Amino acid sequence: MLFLCLIKQKRHFVDLYTIMKIFNLTINFEEKDHSSIVLPIAEGESVLDVCMENGIELQHNCGGVCGCSTCHLYVNKGMEFLQDISDKEEDFIDRAVNPRINSRLGCQCITTTGDFEVLIPDQSGFMGH
Repeated sequence: MLFLCLIKQKRHFVDLYTIMKIFNLTINFEEKDHSSIVLPIAEGESVLDVCMENGIELQHNCGGVCGCSTCHLYVNKGMEFLQDISDKEEDFIDRAVNPRINSRLGCQCITTTGDFEVLIPDQSGFMGH
């Protein structure tokens, strides 16, 4: 993403942060050898997109089209800042390993208006669904 780029507009430079709505995504990991990280996430962007852009392993067997449960994660804070869950997503979460009330799919976990925090389950030895 071009977060630090400037665009020229009528002889004035405008910081993209003033055009795009950028929020903070805090990612925690079940795997003990991974440290938490805070990354920028743009309005309309998914957690899976941010993970892929930043080299963070989050399985996505279907290619990120809500066709499996492999990008399953937990939203610890800020669920109200995400798009509503769909019936299709709920169906796939039911098939996930250890689903909880705060479960979402990373490909469908799309930011709308604020900062949020997720927990990525252990990805080692992942079997997929």
